[in-house]
Amino acid sequence: MASTILLPIRKECPPGACVCERELLEADPAADKRVLRLTREEEKRLIARIEAIASYEELLRLGQRLNDNLGVTLSIAPGPNEVRTVRGFAIELAPRPGLCRKTRQAVPAAIRRCLDAHPDIAYAILDAHDLFGPR
Repeated sequence: MASTILLPIRKECPPGACVCERELLEADPAADKRVLRLTREEEKRLIARIEAIASYEELLRLGQRLNDNLGVTLSIAPGPNEVRTVRGFAIELAPRPGLCRKTRQAVPAAIRRCLDAHPDIAYAILDAHDLFGPR
């Protein structure tokens, strides 16, 4: 007899407070529900981990782990206008059913704080997008 391990899932936001479309996940039994494993406590740990990143390679690994573990795609690129500060970067989590609005705001804000603390990561992002010259 196989035992079922129940992982904690994120509590629902109050009605009308979020646009996470969680009901789409709950209605479809075949849907990828990994994103619901990001509880509020896990989100706090994720934010702390993001703020502790010290290199561009760590940031890339974090983005890959978000995709592998939660099915969430993180994109970081120079914005369409000049990049004079970290506000000039386009940082976003791709919209996905079950991904809370607060998380979609908190993760980019944490990455901006990390870039403020480590400008070398910001330069590496610019360099990866060929802003400093051909590779």
